[in-house]
Amino acid sequence: MEGNEILKRRMDDEGFTQAELAEAVNADLRAAGYEGTVSDRTVRNWLTGKSRWPHQRQRAALEAVFNCPVTELGFVPRGESSRSVPEDPVHRRRFTGAAAAAAVAAVSAAPAYAAQPRVGMSDVQRLLSKFAVLIASDHRYGGKLTIETQASALAGEALALQARGTATQRVRGALYGCAASFTSSALWAAIDGRRFDAAQRHFDRASSLASMSGDSTIAFRIWSHAGSLFRHMARPADALAANDVARRLPIARRDPLFASLGHARHAAIHGLTGEHHAVRQALGHAQEALQQARPDEQRPVWINAFYDQAELESLALAACLSLGAYDEAEAHAHRSLALLRPEMQRSRAITTARLAHAQLGQGDLEPAVATAMSIPADPTGQHPRVTTMLDDFGNALRIAAPSSESTRTWHQYTRATPRSPQ
Repeated sequence: MEGNEILKRRMDDEGFTQAELAEAVNADLRAAGYEGTVSDRTVRNWLTGKSRWPHQRQRAALEAVFNCPVTELGFVPRGESSRSVPEDPVHRRRFTGAAAAAAVAAVSAAPAYAAQPRVGMSDVQRLLSKFAVLIASDHRYGGKLTIETQASALAGEALALQARGTATQRVRGALYGCAASFTSSALWAAIDGRRFDAAQRHFDRASSLASMSGDSTIAFRIWSHAGSLFRHMARPADALAANDVARRLPIARRDPLFASLGHARHAAIHGLTGEHHAVRQALGHAQEALQQARPDEQRPVWINAFYDQAELESLALAACLSLGAYDEAEAHAHRSLALLRPEMQRSRAITTARLAHAQLGQGDLEPAVATAMSIPADPTGQHPRVTTMLDDFGNALRIAAPSSESTRTWHQYTRATPRSPQ
C-alpha cells in the first residue's frame, strides 16, 4: 500500500502532528455545524494510503485547513464520477440563510480553501534562512547600526506572520523563537557597537519573546548576551547573575557545547573581579565540556557560527588580560588567531588588538606596536570595540614609554591611518 507522501510533506511544512491535523479538521467541521469525528487514526489512514479519498465533509475541511484543493494533498478520487457529485452543504456555512438558491449554488462552487491564509513551517524556514545570512554578516562586520536595524525589522516580520493567518501551536512557538532570535541579534549588535541603552531595550523584548517560544536554546543566547552586556558595562555582579541564568537552562545541561560557552563567558566575567582561581576553574570546565561536545550534534546556526576552540581561547585571553596575566594572555591570543576561521574577520581584529595589549603589558613595545599596526583599517578595523581597544593601547603606550621610538611610530601611524567607529 502506497503512502501519501504529499500529505506528509504538507503536514511537515505546516507544522502539524497527526493529532493537531485531526483537531484542525474537526474544528472546521464543528464550525460548519457537524460533529468532529476525525481522530489520529483517521489521519494515519490518510498518511498510509489506506484511505485515499476522504469523506466529502472531511475533504472540504482539509481544503480549508491547507488552503488548497484536496487533490493537491495527494488524495485521489475514486473515479471521474466523484468529481460531479454535488458539493456538500458544508460549503454553505459561510453564508446566511437569506441568500437565494441561485446564489447558494454559485457560492458552493467557490473553493472553501480560499478563505484564510495559513502560516506554516515553510514560512519559518524562510525566516531562518534570513537569520543565517544575518549571523554571517554579524561575524564578518559586527556592531553596525545597520545590522541592529535589520535584525529588529526581521523580528517584526516574524511577529507579523503571527497575525497574518492561522497556525499550529508548533508553528506559533517557532515564530516567537524566530522573533527572539532576530531580537537577540539586534541585542548583540548593540552590545558590540557599545550602544548599551539600546542593548538593554533589546534584551527586555528578546527575553519576553523567548519565554513565549518555549525554546531554551534561544533563551540561553539571550541571557548569555545579557551577561556579556553587563561585563562590557563593568557590572560583574549583574553579569555573573545573568550568565548563571543561561548556565542553568536545560540546554546547558543537555549539550556540552552550550555548557562550555557558559563556563568560558563566566571566566571572562571573573577576570573583572580579579578572581584568579575562579577564572582558571571556569576555563578548565569550559575546555572539558568542549572536548565532550559532539561535532555532529544538530544545533542552532548562531552557536555553530562562532563557538569553537578559537572562541574559547579568545575568552580566556580576555579573562587573563583583566587579571594582568599578560604572558598567559599572549599564549591564548596566538592559539586563537591560529584557529580562527577565515570568515571571522571581526574576531580576528579584536583578538589582534588584545594581543597587542598583552605584549605591551609585558614591556615588549616594538612587537606590541607592530601587532596593533597589523590590524587592517577596513570596516573590521573600524569596529567600535577595535577602535576603543586601539585608543586604550595608545594611551597605555604613552604612559609606559612616552619618549620611546615605538610611541613615536604609533603616533605617526594613527595620524596617517585614522579610524572612526562604524
